[in-house]
Amino acid sequence: MNQTLAYLREALTNYADRHHMIAVHLYKKLMSKSYKNEEQFVRDLSQKEAAFLDRMLRQEMKYAKEEQDVVRVYHLNEVYEQLI
Repeated sequence: MNQTLAYLREALTNYADRHHMIAVHLYKKLMSKSYKNEEQFVRDLSQKEAAFLDRMLRQEMKYAKEEQDVVRVYHLNEVYEQLI
């Protein structure tokens, strides 16, 4: 798993802990398949999954910016750019 997908996995874990069923589903999907990169993962999403990920990533990137975690922002943005 590349580093960008590892950051995504961590973000999904945060949401899965809050009982977001779609986050749990996406986490399991990410872990069960061998995605080479974020583009491959995003191409495998349904519209509902992509919509959830879009909202989640915007929130996570906002938080990372507030914390001045530029590395995290960069990696999460790599996934976000594949969605748009």
